[in-house]
Amino acid sequence: PVAAISLALGGAGWLITWTGIDVSVQLASPRWVVGRTLSIYYALSAGGMAAGSWIWGSVAQNYSLTLALEGAAGALLLVAAAGIVLPVRPWEETDQESSVFHPPDVALDLKPRSGPIVAKVEYLISEENIEAFLGSMRTRRHVQSRAGARNWTLQRNLQTPSLWTETFRTPTWMDFLRLNHRLTAADKEVAQHLLSLHEGEVPPQTVLSIERTTEAIRTRTSTIFSRPPR
Repeated sequence: PVAAISLALGGAGWLITWTGIDVSVQLASPRWVVGRTLSIYYALSAGGMAAGSWIWGSVAQNYSLTLALEGAAGALLLVAAAGIVLPVRPWEETDQESSVFHPPDVALDLKPRSGPIVAKVEYLISEENIEAFLGSMRTRRHVQSRAGARNWTLQRNLQTPSLWTETFRTPTWMDFLRLNHRLTAADKEVAQHLLSLHEGEVPPQTVLSIERTTEAIRTRTSTIFSRPPR
């Protein structure tokens, strides 16, 4: 009876813990990437159980069942202790909520697949704020790259050393819009800190452009009539 009760309580605790972790992973993930986060989480969980079964099974086969059970129990205690040393940050509802974004006005008739799009943001930073600015830019690079920015760079103007330019690309216009919708309220705090370091009279403005090749535009008519006779 004691063993049956222990197994029942252990199974109930395992089920509650597993369900709670599943919910925590979903709530702590940005909405646009929650599917990928769950897939990685389930893959690691299933892989961990498979690896644990193989390891402790090998210990039981080569040494003893008692040693395998004691080793598994010790590993669980270490995991529990790790939660005390490295606690999970309390989740807040505003952390993963998408921030408000209004698409910018453009003079060209852009389609969702138009691109590549190049975005440039200029900052005026004084010498005493450069270290803090670079620290915030390291975080911003991670944030922008995670949201979909490519070829992110930071340049300093040689003629005007206080002028810094952040540049990144997105493959299409739709990707640029998605990037800004993916930024959460917590991510926007980085932009607010950069704004506090900016010394210009107006806030940093995002300048958008679209890349174009120098090849001549080929129309359907010119393509048809330029074919060699058969």
